[in-house]
Formats: sequence, C-alpha cells, structure tokens
Amino acid sequence: MEAKYCWVDLSDQTHFSIYNLPFGIFSVGNNTKRVGIAIGDKIVDLAVVSAMDLFKDLEISDAVFNSNYLNDFIHLGKDITNKVRIQVQDWLCDVDSPLKDHDHILVDQNQATLHLPLKIGDYTDFYSSLEHATNVGMMFRGKDKALLPNWKHLPVGYHGRSSSIVESGVPIHRPSGQVVPKDGNGPVFKASSRLDFELEMALVVGKENRLGQPVSINQAEQHIFGMVLFNDWSARDIQKWEYVPLGPFLGKSFASSISPWVVTMEALEPFRTNGPAQDPIVLSYLDFQGAANFDINLEVSISTEDQPESMICKSNFKYMYWSMAQQLTHHTSNGCNISIGDLMASGTISGPDPTSYGSMLELTWGGSKPITLSSGHQRTFIEDYDIVTMRGWSEKDGKKVGFGEVQTKILPTLHE
Repeated sequence: MEAKYCWVDLSDQTHFSIYNLPFGIFSVGNNTKRVGIAIGDKIVDLAVVSAMDLFKDLEISDAVFNSNYLNDFIHLGKDITNKVRIQVQDWLCDVDSPLKDHDHILVDQNQATLHLPLKIGDYTDFYSSLEHATNVGMMFRGKDKALLPNWKHLPVGYHGRSSSIVESGVPIHRPSGQVVPKDGNGPVFKASSRLDFELEMALVVGKENRLGQPVSINQAEQHIFGMVLFNDWSARDIQKWEYVPLGPFLGKSFASSISPWVVTMEALEPFRTNGPAQDPIVLSYLDFQGAANFDINLEVSISTEDQPESMICKSNFKYMYWSMAQQLTHHTSNGCNISIGDLMASGTISGPDPTSYGSMLELTWGGSKPITLSSGHQRTFIEDYDIVTMRGWSEKDGKKVGFGEVQTKILPTLHE
C-alpha cells in the first residue's frame, strides 16, 4: 500500500486510518440517523456531502444517505459504493478538498451516537475454527471423537436469531432457561451460571441471489460487502441441555453483539493470506483457488465497573479452517436465497495456543481452570456487571485497518 497523506489529524493508534474508511450509521443529538464514514476520531457525514451535490456524478439519491441502515447504500452495488469510498479518500488527502472548512461535514465521534448499521433479515452462525471445534469436541466426546465425521467436509452452521443482534454498547441481561444441576436431578429453570462470549467475525451480505440459484465459489466474494466484529453470546448450561437433537436454540438466541463500523473487503484486500491446509481435499464446489483468509488480529478483555481491563485472549481470523467464500457458497448450494444485510458469523475463532482460545469454555477448560484477572479476581465464566470488549485490526507495513470494538456489559437476569 502506498503511503497516503491525510489532512485530518490521525493518531498512529487509530483503527480508522485513511486506508480503512468503514461505513456506519450515526446520529448527533436529536438529528435523524444517517450514513457516515469513520476517519480517525471523526465521522464524514455523507448526508451532508450528498446535499452539497458532491456525489452528483454518481447519481445517488440523497435519501440513500439519510437512512436508518446501510442496506440501501449497499444495494447500489460495489461499483458505486467503492467509488464513494475512493472519492472520500481522495478528498481527505487533498489539501484543497471540498470537505474542508465545513463544520457540519466532519463530526466528532465522541459527540455522535453509533447505531446498528444494518437491517439484518437473517443471521447464520458457522462453526469454522478447527481448534475451537477440536477443543469443544474433546471436552464433550473425548480426544478420539473430537471432530464429528462431517466437520472437514463442509462448513457446519445453524440459522440464528437476527432480532436479538445489538450494537456495541447495548447491555444485555443474563438469560434464564432450563438447566440440569450437577447432581443430575432436573431440569430446573434458573439463571445461567455459565454465560460465555464467543470471539467471532461476521460477513455482511452485499449482493442477493434468487431462490434456487446457488452462488459459485468463484462468485462468492462478490456477494460480501464487508465485515464486523461479532460476539455470539452463549449460555453453556442452557445449551448443553437443549441442543440435542436439533442444535442451538435459547442458549444462543438471547443476544449477539456487533461492532458499529462495517469494514469493506476492499480495505481488507492487502491483508489477504492463506488459510490452513484442508485435508481431506474438499468437494469441487468448495474448491477456492488462491489466498482465501485475512490476517486480522483479535483480542478480548474483561473489565468491571471499578476494575480496569484484563486481556484474556489474543487470536487471529487467519486461523479459520473454512473461509468466508466457502461458507457463503455452501450456504447457497441448495438454492437458499440470501439478502443484502444478512450476516454470516464465523463461529468462535480459536488459535493453536491456549491464550488464543476464543471463549471462556476453552480458556477455563469447561470451568476447571479459572483465569485470574489483573485485579486478582478469578473467572470461570462471565459474571454480572462484567464488561466484555473485543477488538480487531489488520496491520502491515505500518498501515492499520481496524474494526474498533464491540463492548457489552452483562446485567442480572430479569427472572429473579
């Protein structure tokens, strides 16, 4: 990547560099929601830019930028959305930029409210980390039966609940449900005592297909607009009792949290990398040629209302066994139609080292090995009023493209 000058004052640590320029939805005060681009600690108000007729050559309606969600903007197609991003990038590098000296174009992020960026019609969660699947399988079935027979032949997934996906900063209540006590006498209805995060990322669908029309592996990436951080909350004790025979249900559907800025695939392109070797060889419809993964650093921390952050996990998206292209291709291989704004989450992202495990279930090995926070307090699972923060970024040759963070506080259950 060629170094670019930017006239906006940018910290070396910012996730939102001139090479990034992610899209999101924001508002200021009582103003309506609108589309913006993050640059450093500022937001470029695209509604104002459009009202100034600066996008006239692209023939985009002002209404697209005065919207509660990014869906209408994404619907314009990558040919247009890429031009908007590149045009804004050029203006931010131009000393004679038309964006200069207009107070309402650049908004301070600390004065803005960030909102759920997408109208999410459907959400699918995959199970695509070999290390995570192996760890969980070892805990539940033993080392010799860790992976189920289908795992290395297809990207395993399930259809989740989109209505309970919330943006960073929205607190969630501890779920209650049926669990079986340790003495085996049950079930009983109670608050989950094994609340867990899952470190994930999610792709944002940017192009639809018709019902009955599969998306080929060679076309899959054209259907991906960008990515967000994703925390797929899990109640392990509820999940353990209910998941047989049909899989995840109430132990998952109570909440998932996403980061507010959607990082485009064009911004991530310089960080493309090879994924793990797939053995056995996949069926031909899943055979992707070239580097299919992305080098994205990930970390998770826990803090409380009166205790600072403790880093408990460092992982990387490049560890994923099944790529996003393979996930989307398999998802549509039976003719399933996907819609703009749909999310497909990666599944928990764990690495080869115990410090890179992407859930408390793994980090504490089912609660048998508590972790100690910097405050001296211990955790086996997430407690009330804990604040879980996930961050992600790519960095190469001194240039950074980041996702910011997704942060969530846990509140007590509403049942007790």
